[in-house]
Amino acid sequence: MTGILYVVPTPIGNLEDITLRALRILRECDFIACEDTRQSLKLLTHFEISKPLVSFYSYNQQHRLPQIIEKLLNGKKAALVSDSGTPAISDPGYILVKEALEKGIKVEALPGANAAVTALVASGLPTDGFIFCGFLKRKPGKMKKELSEFLNLGKTVVFYESPHRILKTVEICLEVFGENAKMCLAREMTKKFEEFIRGSVKEVLENIKNRQNLPGEFVVLINNENESGDVND
Repeated sequence: MTGILYVVPTPIGNLEDITLRALRILRECDFIACEDTRQSLKLLTHFEISKPLVSFYSYNQQHRLPQIIEKLLNGKKAALVSDSGTPAISDPGYILVKEALEKGIKVEALPGANAAVTALVASGLPTDGFIFCGFLKRKPGKMKKELSEFLNLGKTVVFYESPHRILKTVEICLEVFGENAKMCLAREMTKKFEEFIRGSVKEVLENIKNRQNLPGEFVVLINNENESGDVND
């Protein structure tokens, strides 16, 4: 009988956000596949959980994948976690889930923390339809082209960005969506210095361009639909 692969979300900042079911699965599983063993060890230590950790990230996934699948085929139960949030969202977890399903291994996904959705519901932007893009292309030209594909869809666009690229990215959003499009930048969510920067793209750019210190990964949200439901030119 094959084992089970549990997809277990972990807190994006505040450790109180972990669920009782997640803690139970982490205690009951045979091993944990994680993005960074050091980060996962901090979480497990906090909750007094001791389990074997297997690193599984973008640079070793091809090597680790058959090892993990073999354990699952032999009846072991594994928990898949990322450094924070829901696994397989903009991290290598997808390939493990896909392979497990193809091998007939049961996959159970637990609900839990996710940075994109948490930012969306607190952004004040429309939530009835949204497009999640993960991390955009890094080169400005390719990023501009990618964002332009969403220009006339009338949906809230959600993506992740690093602090050292955030200023340039907002400038590109200004070029693509125009200065009146509505934007929200969310950073340090659920942590002590949580911040939501809301306003038009022009207002958000003015807010951040003279600030020296904006640590933490960003969730960027933008919507260029006006109050009547039409898309701004």
